[in-house]
Amino acid sequence: MRLRPLPPDSLSPALRSVHDTIVGLMVRKQPQIVAEDTDGALIGPFPAMLHFPAFGIPALQFLAAIGTEAKLPPPVRETAILTVGARLNARYELYAHEIMGAVAGLTEAQIATLAAGRRPADLSNEAGIAHDVANALLDGRILPASTFERATALLGREGTGELVFLIGGYALIAMVLNAFDMPVPEPLP
Repeated sequence: MRLRPLPPDSLSPALRSVHDTIVGLMVRKQPQIVAEDTDGALIGPFPAMLHFPAFGIPALQFLAAIGTEAKLPPPVRETAILTVGARLNARYELYAHEIMGAVAGLTEAQIATLAAGRRPADLSNEAGIAHDVANALLDGRILPASTFERATALLGREGTGELVFLIGGYALIAMVLNAFDMPVPEPLP
């Protein structure tokens, strides 16, 4: 770990407000994920966002928009996020989204296969195209026309746009996690 979590009491009032908003969202929307250490400091990608607020807070706002404006079904979203996490080997992203994938209805086998960087054979057509789009974009190339057309046929124009921004947003999170070598929480006894 290259950045220490920031205890809430050490934060400026503005950053404390951001911290408290994140805690509120995580507790309300994703209570299964450990997002704080024993001192109440945020872990995962959040320390970097608080250490570098000029960039971290706009990134948080972008990610919040990806979440609050989401129209794609949760299994499709989680398939894309797990694909990004696996391809970029982002430990905390995989930790959190293996949990959220189960909440979204992905099977244990699908989650394990996605986390291992593979494509489960039994994904829905929509989840399958999310995986394919994420993989193609993470290869750093132009999305093939046939893949784009299939995504648009299955997800619609708006859904395809949402998917692209979702993939980009979680690639950003993966890079932040990896750059600062952010660990996953210790398992509970």
